[in-house]
Amino acid sequence: MADDQEKTEEPTPKKIEDARKEGNVPKSQDVSGVITLFVAILAFLMLFPFMARHTVLLFQYYFSIMGTSIDKFILIDIAIVTIREFLLIVMPLAVAVAIAGIIAAVAQFGFLFSTQAITPDFKKIDPIKGMKNLISIKKLIESLKVTFKSFTTLGVGFVFFFLFIVELPTVSLFSLADQLEWLKDKAIIIASVMLLIIFLFSIIDLFIVRKQYFDGLKMSKQEIKDEMKNMEGDPLIKSKIRQIQMEASRKRMMAEVPNADVVITNPTHYAVALKYDENQYNAPIVVAKGMNQIAQKIKKIARENSVHIVQNPPLARSLYAQVEVEKPIPEELFGAVAEVLAYVYKMNKK
Repeated sequence: MADDQEKTEEPTPKKIEDARKEGNVPKSQDVSGVITLFVAILAFLMLFPFMARHTVLLFQYYFSIMGTSIDKFILIDIAIVTIREFLLIVMPLAVAVAIAGIIAAVAQFGFLFSTQAITPDFKKIDPIKGMKNLISIKKLIESLKVTFKSFTTLGVGFVFFFLFIVELPTVSLFSLADQLEWLKDKAIIIASVMLLIIFLFSIIDLFIVRKQYFDGLKMSKQEIKDEMKNMEGDPLIKSKIRQIQMEASRKRMMAEVPNADVVITNPTHYAVALKYDENQYNAPIVVAKGMNQIAQKIKKIARENSVHIVQNPPLARSLYAQVEVEKPIPEELFGAVAEVLAYVYKMNKK
């Protein structure tokens, strides 16, 4: 029994799908970060001329109002121009980064919309559980990982930044446009180096996150048995469904009896209704069959609709045993059925 409770089995597709509906998906923050940073760098390179132009325009505006007396109209104009130019400089890059965040999420676990994660749950604000989560081994390991990655990435970035600082006295003599170009080049170098480091960390983190995710979803043998039982449904309900399906099939079968050419009986226990249309079928087909009460009902419907009833016990038993409803008769019964149909056609003067 203990073995049944140990979570040693891989999660079933249903278990994974249920977790996904709850918003529980394997998401690596490092992968999201590296994709976002990569897109941000590309967007920065593409938008830099636009951003630089508006930055220059903003400074030119500031220089143009130097020496102007300050009143409320000037202040309003400064605010409007500053906000407008700032939004034109920042918003395109911000939108690109936001789109990158969406792409990073979709790339990891596909499109997902779930309100489960943001649904209020007062159990989550339990202070006792909160303290346990705060000092858990898992949180400690996560903190160490974040600290190590942050210090490594920022440390390498700072080294490059320090190397570039020594160029500032020379750069200060450049024009504003050249200063912006220098800033762009150095920012790309630092971002690329940091991006490479984050990329290496993200690959490792992705494997760790996915392993932890699927380990967390592992199931016990008993859970798998319970899930299969739930998926199969209650035996009573399944039996009721089968009963309804059989009843519907029986009604359809009885509706075809008036269209039959002949009903072959044995004469009390079996009844098989046959129909043959040489333009539609290659051989006669069984449109209805039954035993005992069903056989009696088939014969009753046949009499009410003037369908010939022929007693042939061996043929009736063979047809009932070998042929399903709406299926053609086998070749070995062609001769016997042909004799019956010939008799019926003769009676109908066909």
